[in-house]
Amino acid sequence: MGGYILRRLLLIIPTLFGIMLVNFALTQFVPGGPVEQAIARAQGQGDVFGSFAGSQGDAGLEQAGPANDRYIGARGLPPEFIEQLEREFGFDKPPVERFFIMMWNYLRLDFGESYFRSVGVIDLVIEKMPVSITLGLWSTLIAYLISIPLGIRKAVRDGTGFDTWTSGLIIVAYAIPGFLFAILLLVLFAGGSFYQIFPLRGLTSDNWESLGFWAKIGDYFWHITLPVAASTISAFATLTLLTKNSFLDEIKKHYVMTARAKGLSEARVLYGHVFRNAMLIVIAGFPAVFIGVFFSGSLIIETIFSLDGLGRLAFEAAVARDYPVVFGTLFIFGLIGLLVGILSDLMYVLVDPRIDFERREG
Repeated sequence: MGGYILRRLLLIIPTLFGIMLVNFALTQFVPGGPVEQAIARAQGQGDVFGSFAGSQGDAGLEQAGPANDRYIGARGLPPEFIEQLEREFGFDKPPVERFFIMMWNYLRLDFGESYFRSVGVIDLVIEKMPVSITLGLWSTLIAYLISIPLGIRKAVRDGTGFDTWTSGLIIVAYAIPGFLFAILLLVLFAGGSFYQIFPLRGLTSDNWESLGFWAKIGDYFWHITLPVAASTISAFATLTLLTKNSFLDEIKKHYVMTARAKGLSEARVLYGHVFRNAMLIVIAGFPAVFIGVFFSGSLIIETIFSLDGLGRLAFEAAVARDYPVVFGTLFIFGLIGLLVGILSDLMYVLVDPRIDFERREG
C-alpha cells in the first residue's frame, strides 16, 4: 500500500501542473485582463465591460502610442501609464516566463496578493473559509445522517407503500433546483411573505461578539439553518437512492441467504454482514462528497443568503480578472482535491481490508 500511495503522490505533480497550464493558457485568450480592468477604473467606467462599450465613442481620440493599441479603451491614456500597469501586474514578461515564475512561487507557497484588494491570497481564503466549511460540512453530515438510515429502510421494505411514497418525495427533492428551494425558504421563513423566523442574511448576528458561549452557538445555528437546508436537498436524494441500491445488491447475494439459513436474526444479517459491504461505496466516498459540496454549488446559495464564502470569492475574482486569486485558489483547491482522491482510496481499504490497490496495480 505504501508504494501505491507514493505513486499517487508523485502523480499529483504532473496532474497539478497540467491543470494550471491549461487554465493559464485559456486566460491568455480571454478579453478584459487585469490591465484592461485597471484602465476602465482609471477612466471612471467601473469595469472593463464599460470600457468595451465606451470604446466606440472614443474612436475619434488620438492614439497615444503603440502601448495603447494592445488594449481596448486605452485611447487617450499616456503610454507610460500603460507600461507602468504592465509592470505592476507582471505583464511586461512573456506568458511562458510568467507561468513558470507563478509555478515556482506556488511551490514555495507564495501565492501573492490580490491585484485589486491589496490582500494576500491566503488571507482572503482564510477569511472566506468559515462560510464554505459551514455549508460543506453540515450539508454533508446531515445528508449522510438522513440518507443512510432511510436508504436502508427503503431497501428492506422494497416495493411497499413506504418505499413508493418516499421515492416520490426523493424524486421531487432531487428535481427542485437548490437556488429555487433557497428562495422558497426565504419567502416562507425569512420575512418574505409569511413568517419571520430565521435571519435573511449573514453567518452570525452583528452583536455576536458580545454574546455568551451558548448564545453564540444558538445564533450560529439560527443563521445557517436555511442555507444548509438549501444545500442539502439534492445530496440527500442522491445518497438515499445510492444507499438503497447498494443494500439491494448485497441482500440478493448468496452469503446473505446462507446467513439467514443459519438462523441469524434479520438485524444481525443486515448490520453484521450486509452493512459493511453495502456501505463501502457510500462511506468511502465521504471525503469526495464533502469536497464537492465545499467547492461547488455554493455560489448561488452564498449569493441568495448574502454569505461571503469561497464561491463568491472565486466568482468575483474571475469577473475582475484578479489572476492571483484565480490561480492561487485553483492551485490550492486542485491540490486538496487530488489529496482527497488518495484519501478516498484509503477509506475504501479502511472500510474493506480485502481491497488491495497495490496488488491490483501489479
